[in-house]
Amino acid sequence: MVKSEYNYLQIKELVARWDDYLLSTLGIYKPGKVAVVLSGRQAGKKVVVIKQSDDGTKERPYPHAVVAGIERYPLKVTKNMGKKRIARRSKVKPFIKVVNYAHLLPTRYQLELESLKGSVSTETFKEPTQREDAKKAIKKAFEERYAKGNNRWFFSKLRF
Repeated sequence: MVKSEYNYLQIKELVARWDDYLLSTLGIYKPGKVAVVLSGRQAGKKVVVIKQSDDGTKERPYPHAVVAGIERYPLKVTKNMGKKRIARRSKVKPFIKVVNYAHLLPTRYQLELESLKGSVSTETFKEPTQREDAKKAIKKAFEERYAKGNNRWFFSKLRF
């Protein structure tokens, strides 16, 4: 008979440690926290958490967050470009999504998002027109913030 590599008590201890680790990560994603999406269509894109659900919901029984991110980042602008060209290159294409915590990587950065909180909720995803209105509001907020020069790191593309 082959001796098992782990006995029952060792496995139980490993499971308990993993549960403790998962519980410790739940408090990280507060509204305003900047994170990076790790998988899916938006992998590698920066997002800001708008609303978190540590316990999950009936439809989504896992910890998740409603996030708003940048699908297409603004392009580089130089001082010898005209106003029209600068305006065109300074555009941002946003997206909104519900993402599992397992697919997010938290960063040390925070964004103040009083203007975004009211525009996106869980009901926003049920109807396409509400979703488009929310995207427009987010686009406006992101472009204003970019024009002011605030949070430069958030508006630069990740290089990897």
